[in-house]
Amino acid sequence: MAFLGNGAINRVNLHSGIQALAQGAGGIFFMVFLLHAGVSAPAALLAQAAIVAGRFVLRPLLLPLATRWGLRPLLITGTLGIALQYPLLAEVQGIDGALFALCIVSAIGDIFYWPSYHAYFAAIGDAEHRGHQISAREALVAVVGIVAPLLGAWALVTLGPRWMFAGVGLVQAAAAIPLLGVADVTVKRLAPGALRAASLGTILMAIDGWFDGCFIFVWQIALFVSLGESMTAYGGAMALAGLVGAACSLLLGRHIDAGHGRRAVAIAGLAAALLVLLRAASLHLPWLAVTANALGALMFPLLIPALGTATYNMAKSSPCPFRFQMVTEGGWDVGCFGACLIAAALSASGVPLAIGILLGLPGIALGMALLWRHYGTRGVGGTVAVETLQNR
Repeated sequence: MAFLGNGAINRVNLHSGIQALAQGAGGIFFMVFLLHAGVSAPAALLAQAAIVAGRFVLRPLLLPLATRWGLRPLLITGTLGIALQYPLLAEVQGIDGALFALCIVSAIGDIFYWPSYHAYFAAIGDAEHRGHQISAREALVAVVGIVAPLLGAWALVTLGPRWMFAGVGLVQAAAAIPLLGVADVTVKRLAPGALRAASLGTILMAIDGWFDGCFIFVWQIALFVSLGESMTAYGGAMALAGLVGAACSLLLGRHIDAGHGRRAVAIAGLAAALLVLLRAASLHLPWLAVTANALGALMFPLLIPALGTATYNMAKSSPCPFRFQMVTEGGWDVGCFGACLIAAALSASGVPLAIGILLGLPGIALGMALLWRHYGTRGVGGTVAVETLQNR
């Protein structure tokens, strides 16, 4: 198990597991708590669109900080910044000042965290073991995802939102502890060709953002409504999904590292398309919606190694992994913003949420086509494919 020999990656994966505990106990309730607090479904989607728009606008301000301080301080700052959003979420009561503050704080925390996290993971990881290392991370995240939603739902119902989200914020802050012992990664002051090197990754992440907007954010609202807006039922459905996801999280990473990227892409694409159709068809039958949510957990352990291996190795081979991630994260924001905005407009017009979920299908087709082409050239983890495509 050579892929476990990278101590820095192991510490970052431990960080990811603690982060997943906070996400599973609190983050997955973000959209549905807004509905519970009196925010309409279209307004909740617009709030998410506002967060990613804020991320897009503010992200360029990170580069001077990264070149001066390196990635680790930014990653720790982002980890703590995300922790601040949870106490604010508990204070939302409809469309009010707390919601406005929540959008601002969430955007700032995210811009520090996600580009730094992905650039750091890309820089310290091993190209030849990338699929294994991503799958190990996703396995830990999935195992945590079994328990975390049940804890979050219990605390929300029993202790109330203020105590529950305060506790989640402390867990999120604790995710910074494993990062204290890892080495920093410096960022070059000048990196010619960095933007050009990120072109394919930006397109892939824009497609991923569009898909996530439909498959995650619209679906969370739809599932919550289908379950009678019950926090307990919603938490139970998410825990069941975590159990299913944990069972298959190590499936495809080793196939990608062995040079079978196209096989992984085909399996992930087919699974994603079928699951979108099932979710869209399940909204009037709670038992089927719970089943569709559980089966949806199968998709991410299939999709993330295929997409992540490609983009992380692109970042590692680029002139500057941090600039690569800044640009590609901007692509994700554009895709997610478009999906949330269109879904909000459709929902406000009385169009069923199922249509918003089905909007993810074109993204699957285009994303899988690009990944299929990417893995078509030889090389472990698609490394050669990265260089070939960037020079076209």
